[in-house]
Amino acid sequence: MLLILPFAYSQDMEQVLKERKEISKMTRSELDARASKSARKEARKYEKEGWQVAPGQLPLEKQLDRTYRMQFEFDENMYPKYMMSEAMSIGETYDAAKIQAMELAKLNLAGQMQSQVIALIDNEVSNGQLPQEEAASVTRTVVASKNMIAQKLGRVITVIECYRVKAGKNKEVRVQIACSSDMAMQSAKTAIREELAKEGEQLSSQLDAMLGL
Repeated sequence: MLLILPFAYSQDMEQVLKERKEISKMTRSELDARASKSARKEARKYEKEGWQVAPGQLPLEKQLDRTYRMQFEFDENMYPKYMMSEAMSIGETYDAAKIQAMELAKLNLAGQMQSQVIALIDNEVSNGQLPQEEAASVTRTVVASKNMIAQKLGRVITVIECYRVKAGKNKEVRVQIACSSDMAMQSAKTAIREELAKEGEQLSSQLDAMLGL
């Protein structure tokens, strides 16, 4: 079950949903052409900034093309099918920088999931479904669960991996990862539920109810 966020209705959100609906009506060939055009433009920008790929990696344009294609995929409620996160890190070796960048990207992804759950909690409070005191306790647990959420992330897809050489021949590695929105939120639910269980069964049950478990 995909978590549907309680977005405040606004002209900005209305415009976003309108654009997503227009994209969803495009044929596969139209989407491919749009993604490829965006990827070519972005690849030129990356290359001007000194980014390159390691031997055996897909060319930058191909990596970016895949990224845009994934960004154009929405579910029946017009929410993205994938959650994506990007991070960069500098190290003396390529592998060391890559490992650190991947960890940072996972933490960033966990932060996105935190924000979604907190938005849902706030919505429950606004609707009078959750008392302020209990909401505060749940929110504290969610905020403290970022590292746990990142650790419980299942299979993530590396959609962009490139590097550039910095001063002293250090390597700066840039990665972008993607994860199924359903899978990502399930990881968040599991981590937060475990933490909440330490606070008491009642709070854990309330979270289950909010997230539709």
